[in-house]
Amino acid sequence: MPHDADPGDSAGPAAVPHCAVAESQLGDVRVLTVAGTVDVLTAPQLKAAIAAAAGSAPTAIVVDLTAVEFLASTGMGVLVEAHGQLAPAVRLVVVADGPATSRPLKLVGIANIIDLFSTLDEAVADISG
Repeated sequence: MPHDADPGDSAGPAAVPHCAVAESQLGDVRVLTVAGTVDVLTAPQLKAAIAAAAGSAPTAIVVDLTAVEFLASTGMGVLVEAHGQLAPAVRLVVVADGPATSRPLKLVGIANIIDLFSTLDEAVADISG
């Protein structure tokens, strides 16, 4: 017998992916901390957050994907598009470590285009020079 999703059942087929993006500032660097799922439904939220962060004319934007559980190709496309739009005026770097984020970014070659770091501290140290 098929399982019908109960409206209160967040694990059911009707569950909507969740993505949260929080912005913080370290000097003239904007840090976007992303959590949850970045897919076709939530990627526009990441795109809007990057655009808003870029509006303050930072020297760099760090997208921290450490708390992301699933990164779809649409989310990766947002990162590549943002890198193309921001460079060279604003440096875009990504923090990702683990099979859900770092691995796919490396497999599809995005890590060859956008600087990828395992920790936020490493990313900030590299930006600071």
